[in-house]
Amino acid sequence: MQHYSVSVAGVMIDDDKRALLIHRRDNAHWEPPGGVLEVNERIEDGLRREVKEETGLEVEPIALTGVYKNMKRGVLALVFRCSIVGGSLTTNSEVSDFLWATKDEIGGMVAEAFAVRVLDAYRCGGPVAIREHDGVSLI
Repeated sequence: MQHYSVSVAGVMIDDDKRALLIHRRDNAHWEPPGGVLEVNERIEDGLRREVKEETGLEVEPIALTGVYKNMKRGVLALVFRCSIVGGSLTTNSEVSDFLWATKDEIGGMVAEAFAVRVLDAYRCGGPVAIREHDGVSLI
C-alpha cells in the first residue's frame, strides 16, 4: 500500500500585486510558505500554523486556488490565497529571507512546480487548478 502526505501552502498578494516568497534554508529555493499537515489537523488550521511558523504572519484563507500532486513522492498539495491579518515577517530555522515578487520575477526564480502554485493563486475566484508534477516540472 502506498502512503501519501498532504501539504498546504498560502499565497499572499500585496496591494502592488506582488506575492510573498520564502527562501528555504534546507534547499535554498524560493517558494510560497507551507508544509505538511499533521494527521488529525484540520486543513485551514494547518495552513495557518504552517504560514505562521515559516513567516511570523497570521493569515486567513480566502479561497482554494490549486491542487497539485507530486507524482514521484506521493505528496498532494492544497494551495490557498490568503489575507494577512496580523504578525510580522520573521526569519527562523527554516527560512532565511523573504521577497515580495512580481508575476514576472516568479517564473525566473522559482521551480515550475512551485511557480505555478503562486501564479494560479493570482486567478483567485476562477476554477481551482488541478496539476501534476515531478517535483520540479509540470507533467
